[in-house]
Amino acid sequence: MAKKVKTPIGIGIIGSGGIAQAAHMPGYAAYPDLCRIVAVADINPEVAKAAAEKFNVPHVFTDYRDLLKLKEVDAVSVCTPNYLHKQPTIDALEAGKHVLVEKPMAMNAQEGREMLETAKRTGKKLQVALNMRFSTGVRTIKRFIDAGKLGEIYYARAQALRRRGIPGWGVFTQKDKQGGGPLIDIGVHILDATLYFMGHPKPVSVSGMTYTKFGTREGVVGLMGQWDPKTYTVEDFAVGLVRFENDATLVIESSFCANIEHDIFNTTILGTEGGAQLNPLKLFREEEQTLLDITPFGLREVNSHQQEVYAFLQAIINDTEPEVTAEQGLMATEIIDAIYASAETGKEVVLKQA
Repeated sequence: MAKKVKTPIGIGIIGSGGIAQAAHMPGYAAYPDLCRIVAVADINPEVAKAAAEKFNVPHVFTDYRDLLKLKEVDAVSVCTPNYLHKQPTIDALEAGKHVLVEKPMAMNAQEGREMLETAKRTGKKLQVALNMRFSTGVRTIKRFIDAGKLGEIYYARAQALRRRGIPGWGVFTQKDKQGGGPLIDIGVHILDATLYFMGHPKPVSVSGMTYTKFGTREGVVGLMGQWDPKTYTVEDFAVGLVRFENDATLVIESSFCANIEHDIFNTTILGTEGGAQLNPLKLFREEEQTLLDITPFGLREVNSHQQEVYAFLQAIINDTEPEVTAEQGLMATEIIDAIYASAETGKEVVLKQA
């Protein structure tokens, strides 16, 4: 029987900028009986100081390795840009800390595998911050799937499409720091949710294509701030087709910029007994020789970031597997890698099987 951990759990925040202050830190602050934030670290001392003052955190560092030396830190959130996910995560696990790492898990699958291997070797929890898993819509569809209401899921279409949503801040447009564009940034969310619906079957092959038609042009409308076209090195649209071991297929589309009517953040699931779409939330069935469109009513909306943090804390306290495992985060990263590789080579990528 697993031995429960004493609370409150001491939390450290590595990278204390936007996502830390908007999601992770408020998430931990919502559960004062379970945890307390004892330290923050950021290479920008002003950002670290501001985060500490906002959440009443006693220890402030500019080097995360100093944070990891604190005995009162039991677990950390890694909230750095993508290219800085791997090393702080590995160092934290090696220091005996549990880790909640922001999505995507890493810049690429090789980095993700190193992180996973370290978690296994150290015996520490490694959860990937794919908060969509905890949203009301995703949880509702999954309940119907688990109850057999959709039957065998054989096809899915995942879409994370912005009409004019190239970020005008941060490193989102720099491939060497981000790993890619919309596919790795927002596409990873809808991809993970869709894989969750499908039961994470093993992907066997991937074909994909990427396009950069807007990001390097001057004068394109920026509804999320204006970026520098001269430093834009990522795709602004990506599409991929994934084949799975169980013969199911998945198509994913993701864009920062595309000539469409409006932003779309949706997944469509086709099953032998029913179908579903995430946004707007609906289910489709045939019963008593009648076609039914089912719209759930009275669902309670939740803060998915807060629920994600709660799940992480519960995994630590009860010594259980995180709800979003490193293996699942790695699968999404492997698929994204393969879409980019297919786009570069013009060929289908066959994935190695474990």
